[in-house]
Amino acid sequence: MSTQESYVTEDGRTIGPTVMEMKNITLRFGGVKAITDISFDIREGEIRAIIGPNGAGKSSMLNVISGFYVPQEGEVWYKGKKRPPMKPYQVAQQGIARTFQNIALFEGMSVLDNVMTGRIRQMKSGVFSQAIWKGRAEKEEVENREFVEKIIDFLEIQAIRKTPVGRLPYGLKKRVELARALAAEPSILLLDEPMAGMNVEEKEDMSRFILDMNDEFGTTITLIEHDMGVVMDLSDRVVVMDYGKKIGDGTPNEVRNNQEVIDAYLGVAHD
Repeated sequence: MSTQESYVTEDGRTIGPTVMEMKNITLRFGGVKAITDISFDIREGEIRAIIGPNGAGKSSMLNVISGFYVPQEGEVWYKGKKRPPMKPYQVAQQGIARTFQNIALFEGMSVLDNVMTGRIRQMKSGVFSQAIWKGRAEKEEVENREFVEKIIDFLEIQAIRKTPVGRLPYGLKKRVELARALAAEPSILLLDEPMAGMNVEEKEDMSRFILDMNDEFGTTITLIEHDMGVVMDLSDRVVVMDYGKKIGDGTPNEVRNNQEVIDAYLGVAHD
């Protein structure tokens, strides 16, 4: 299949052309290979899952995509162009946002203020304009506040918008972090274990929000997740890693029936 062609998923959704390609990525820490010669692509508008056992290299791959790590070998291509080594803030400026496995919020700030920090990339006025809060700075502030309020409504956190994040339970903190990432209007949203530590009801809510984000905002989503039920229900395609290597890549059904994946990850004996 051409990287420039759209395709139809198993559930009838149309997915666009390739927006990002990881080509033969190898990442080392000293003499240890965290990732070995892995290639896969991410297509516009899809939900792309990366799965594998603990220590498989999933978070390292997400850190390569987001610019936290620079691989020793291989290339990252974004929107048809080879991406040079970049700092994380430069990758964010390209429209790639992420959440973290360990929640990274400003605990003393309100939910609203935390989500507003996701709009920094959209703020173009200078320091002087912001200081006097007139003209362009005032207009920007109003527009950004309106967008953030839309995100808050979308993720159903209106009731806690003025609450300091440090007072919130874990599940709501994860939702606030998602809101902050979504406020950046990313073209690709990276989610590092968005369901970790959640109960069944919280997982159902988060799954619904991920699907709605993808549908209503058209956000391309790449996620790491250990809950296989969630992965199979949400994802259009799945790449499987084990000990830093790729052992599977395809639709949920293809991955579910891949014997190497079954042996290495799902733990079901081969008949």
